[in-house]
Amino acid sequence: MAGKPRFRNPVPVSDLAAGVIDPVLRKRAGISIELVQSWDEIVGPRLAGSSRPEKIQWPRRLHEDDPFQPAVLVIACEGLAALHLQHETGEVIARVNGFLGFNAIGRIRIVQKPLTGDKARAKPTLRPLSASEHEKLATTVEQIEDDGLRASLERLGATILGRRK
Repeated sequence: MAGKPRFRNPVPVSDLAAGVIDPVLRKRAGISIELVQSWDEIVGPRLAGSSRPEKIQWPRRLHEDDPFQPAVLVIACEGLAALHLQHETGEVIARVNGFLGFNAIGRIRIVQKPLTGDKARAKPTLRPLSASEHEKLATTVEQIEDDGLRASLERLGATILGRRK
């Protein structure tokens, strides 16, 4: 039946975007979206907030028989973070290579520049909830059987109520 619509399972937008963005990143910057998305886990929260991987510069091979040479990972970071990153270069190289699964990176080049991101958008301050608001929120989500879902919805409700004056 050609006229019958086909229904598909929902797919997260991030998966669809990764399918489009990843080939572009690989071609332009020699880097995968997985590396960019996992940067927090690779370098840790202290460095991840003020740095990001920019590109991987692979050395040119003149012939097929040339031996493999590791690449240079270019990392953009802000001010003082460059000094911290420089001191932890060996550890970062080891962690990135562990993430990639082989000794792909031999050096790191640090480029200082301002980064936009989480700092640009400050978290709003939430007011504390009253006892009656806590009770109403708890009774609203008490029928949900899944503990994780119930806790998530309770946090969401607390955030929404905390933003109201």
